Amino acid sequence: MSSPRYIISRVVDPIFAVFIGLSAAATRINREEKEKGRTTQQTLDTFRRRLGFPKSS
Repeated sequence: MSSPRYIISRVVDPIFAVFIGLSAAATRINREEKEKGRTTQQTLDTFRRRLGFPKSS
């Protein structure tokens, strides 16, 4: 049995995978919101509001 292969390292690979997944999700959400006629700023404001953060100025 051979040893496992890592792209970067045993610790960084999972962090990298989560980063890639979150980036892909953000890109898809932004694209879908633009198709609905919303700007990126409107999308971010909605996201912040849903998370309970105060409105940005």
